[in-house]
Amino acid sequence: MVVLIHTSKTMRTEPPGGRPTSAPALLDRAVELHAQLRTLSPRRIATLMELSPTLAARVHEQLAAWHADPVDQWPAVESFLGDIYSGLQVSSFSAADRTYASRHLRILSGLYGILRPYDGIRPYRLEMGQRLPGTKYSNLYKFWGSAIAEQLPKTGPIVNLAAAEYSKVVLDHVDPARVISPRFLTVNPKTGEPTFVAVHAKIARGAFARWLIVGRVKAATAALADFAELGYRFDPSASTPREPCFVCEDFEGTGLSIRRS
Repeated sequence: MVVLIHTSKTMRTEPPGGRPTSAPALLDRAVELHAQLRTLSPRRIATLMELSPTLAARVHEQLAAWHADPVDQWPAVESFLGDIYSGLQVSSFSAADRTYASRHLRILSGLYGILRPYDGIRPYRLEMGQRLPGTKYSNLYKFWGSAIAEQLPKTGPIVNLAAAEYSKVVLDHVDPARVISPRFLTVNPKTGEPTFVAVHAKIARGAFARWLIVGRVKAATAALADFAELGYRFDPSASTPREPCFVCEDFEGTGLSIRRS
């Protein structure tokens, strides 16, 4: 089994306490992409990424400081700040959990392609759907091609907890029968109907990944139906074998979010 999540736009400004234990598998491609990004001025970054001048200047500074020297890298899974990572709660992983996560958890990234949780990285900002100048880089899905999917096991289930923008770079190159994509819905108190709430779903994806890792859960539909974190319960009527659906009436993960939910 492999579990897919994706990076977040926001990263820590100070290194976390841990040290990387591995290097990204596609680091040479990241170096190539970085060289292209370094040609962009703050104004061009602001236009391409639709950022404020202040944030664009910060991204430009990150790119200037980025390097592949293994001496000064941060563990990937400890570097990202976002709702998925709020749900994942890696700071409470045991040593055995970290080892298991290194084998089974993968993070999809616009710059690095694919990361093991404790691969070493530097701060950056590049979403998978971003278009860059130059024919080769105008479409990152074409740039990465099948390279990311080739880093995954050739057989076994893929639990897809990544956003569509990221998972597309894998799903276009693997057997759909291998993929399980859980859905997370919250009951609307006004209508009584389950609905998609983005912040809730992102935290739930992280919590689901954590549940799989800490519980060493096997990716069979019957086993996945036992997920009951944050107030979610399996809804068989809204589920299929490849898209199990989990519904909560009262979301219990609000305190985990980095923003108000």
